[in-house]
Amino acid sequence: MNDHKFCFIICTDSERFYHECEFYVSYLRIPEGYEAEIMPVHEASGMAAGYNSAMAATDAKYKIYIHQDTFILNPNFMEDLLKIFASDENIAMVGVRGTEHLSPDGVFWNSRMIGDLYRGEAGKEEYAAYSFDVAEGLTDAEYVDGLLIATNRDLPWREDLFDGWWFFDMAQCFEFRRKGWRVVIPHQRIPWVAHEGGRRNLWGYDGYRQIFMREYLE
Repeated sequence: MNDHKFCFIICTDSERFYHECEFYVSYLRIPEGYEAEIMPVHEASGMAAGYNSAMAATDAKYKIYIHQDTFILNPNFMEDLLKIFASDENIAMVGVRGTEHLSPDGVFWNSRMIGDLYRGEAGKEEYAAYSFDVAEGLTDAEYVDGLLIATNRDLPWREDLFDGWWFFDMAQCFEFRRKGWRVVIPHQRIPWVAHEGGRRNLWGYDGYRQIFMREYLE
């Protein structure tokens, strides 16, 4: 594994979104002595499967799993990640939005959110800033939103349970925490990312929620 390498992993089904996401990544500052690559994953059968294939294909220690409609605005993103990971060897995952305590029903948007981001609706140019409660420094989270997940160690994504587009990120957070690793969200004076969210397609959502509940919450 290359300890001085970042890999930005993007599952994509839209050339327009992918190239915009790639554009923002290409303008990030790369810390001295490090390198960075961008790895698109096309035609993935599910997010967990796509991420597992990319994880196996790169030797980068630092992997950033990012949605194609998430755009990183913080030019010092990689340097900031290095500082976070160096602050505690048990920190293994960093996100920008999430929750300290997941709602008992397993539904993220029923939980009290922490973190920051700019969010816009597909097709609109305006982005609104969402700043949720988060302490200075780092806040430990049960779950960080899959729109951006950065890791410094590998653990297989649970494609055996989540072969679609829901709960893959929640499962990965809980798997990391099962290992005793910290999952954190940093305080962001200005949101680090913009996320262009579209309408939610909830097809299959409740079935995956029930699988998640049985595996992690019961």
